[in-house]
Amino acid sequence: MYVQSYVFFNGRCEEALDFYTQKLGAEVMMKMRYKDAPPDAQATIRPGIEEKIMHASIKLGSTIWMASDGHCDPAEPPMSGFNISLTADSTEAAEKYFNALAEGGTVNLPFQPTFWSKGFGMVKDRFGLGWMVSSPEEQA
Repeated sequence: MYVQSYVFFNGRCEEALDFYTQKLGAEVMMKMRYKDAPPDAQATIRPGIEEKIMHASIKLGSTIWMASDGHCDPAEPPMSGFNISLTADSTEAAEKYFNALAEGGTVNLPFQPTFWSKGFGMVKDRFGLGWMVSSPEEQA
């Protein structure tokens, strides 16, 4: 068994995928737009979202997670409730990723040494997704 994150970007998925690809080196493995879905009389596509992303798979490091534009509802509240934990290969890489995610976002805890890590920080990116960025664990 394994667990994957499935993130809904409420109409900003394409922008988010481009951002994570450019800033973190993520790889979009699959992307399906609403217009490409098989016809379903039970679930018609709301006009105006045909080009939005119905489903995407993203590889970030050794992890595969999924994303969607969701319902593209302006009345829907922003994303909340969980963070993604990203552990980089080095302290330098962790700080680089943290700074990239902070562009247009909100820093909750600046990237800094802690008692458990040479570098750790918490940031909410421009899409409302929370990230906990860490240096790798020290090797004994």
